[in-house]
Amino acid sequence: MTNSTQAEQRPAFELRCGGLHLTVQRVPGWLVAALATATGSGLAAWFTSR
Repeated sequence: MTNSTQAEQRPAFELRCGGLHLTVQRVPGWLVAALATATGSGLAAWFTSR
């Protein structure tokens, strides 16, 4: 395996829309956990209200 530098790594998320160019290099673990918790809570509330 070769060691790659920061410049060679691909971004985790890249959004190009017209003149907007958004690049996220690394997604923090706390953000993934927060999104998973919010999604789970939302789905639980939706399923129990039906």
